[in-house]
Amino acid sequence: MKTRHTLSTFGLSVVTAASVLLLLPGRTQAQGLAGTPEQQAAQAKAEESYPKLQVNDDYMKLSVPGQTMGQTVGVATNSKGHLFVYTRTVNQGVARGGKAALLWEFDQNGKFVKEWGPNNYAESFAHGVRVDKHDNVWQIDEGSGMIVKYDPEGQSVFWLGRTPEAIDYLQSNLEILHFGGVTQPARNQHPVGRKGEFDRETDAAFDSQGNIFVSDGYGNSRVVKISPDGHWLKMLGAWGHDQDQFSTPHSIASDNQNNIYVADRGNRRIQVYDDDLNFKKSITGIGAPWALCTTDTNPQYLFTGDGTTGKVFKMDMNGKVVGMFVTGQDHGAEDTGDLIHSMDCRSPNTVYVGSASMWDVQKVTIKSNGSGSMSSEGAK
Repeated sequence: MKTRHTLSTFGLSVVTAASVLLLLPGRTQAQGLAGTPEQQAAQAKAEESYPKLQVNDDYMKLSVPGQTMGQTVGVATNSKGHLFVYTRTVNQGVARGGKAALLWEFDQNGKFVKEWGPNNYAESFAHGVRVDKHDNVWQIDEGSGMIVKYDPEGQSVFWLGRTPEAIDYLQSNLEILHFGGVTQPARNQHPVGRKGEFDRETDAAFDSQGNIFVSDGYGNSRVVKISPDGHWLKMLGAWGHDQDQFSTPHSIASDNQNNIYVADRGNRRIQVYDDDLNFKKSITGIGAPWALCTTDTNPQYLFTGDGTTGKVFKMDMNGKVVGMFVTGQDHGAEDTGDLIHSMDCRSPNTVYVGSASMWDVQKVTIKSNGSGSMSSEGAK
């Protein structure tokens, strides 16, 4: 009986510790993204006046020999039209803490080219991928707390953040199960963040001088500006609902004028800053912004996607919605959410959509606006 009691106590400790880990920041923040009834009503009212875009929504049916696509949480294209997908998949268990991250390249026809950075230490839990104007590829990994830059040939050349050591994680979170008298220290659910390290960062963007802007993230609630050679120049933000505060900054983008757009997902807004992270304005009426991208055209356009609903909003650079469409409604995940996790939109007529619930990339071609007239910008 004594043995049974010991095992039962240990089992209860395991369940309790696991429950605590699952309720850490990020898990609880994912709730309520659909907004309050009042917010939903206001959003529906705003959408009544938005032009409805006519689109072709194609699932690309990407495949990799010996692999399954998994959640396509990061998508980006380079100047050649090649598509990069940072996906949550690998032949390990991922439901409770295994590795879930592989970075793949596909050519302009959707044919698999190669895996980037195989078996690298920064691959843990994929979140995003970006390609800069020089065709360097940037891997953003939420689980490792690292951002890795690859040159166009696939060589890793630049590293931001640092992967937590496995032994430190075990000591901090699991030794309580072994030493019954140990009290786990209280965890700050909204840490301020320190220089040089991320806490579940989400995305990256670049200005014309090569400075890097990082939305950081699920643990920290801030935006970081980093110089091209890796010096941390400015850190802005804390958790909250006021100006310069964030509730899960989930994506980030820049425009040709070096303005920085931060998807403040939990606060259902985009906060806009200048190149030195001075606040300029907020954009609302676009639901909960999960993903952001800007076009490479003149004039530019800003796209944002609400992953909860599958709605995509096209805006001019003043934040005025000039069109919208809905995606992700026909593959079983429409009531699951997480429909839109990342977007790429070099052309205002072609948008690539990555998802955290569907195992494919969508290529959305905008045919016309709600009146039936063709979009004026040429594809690129």
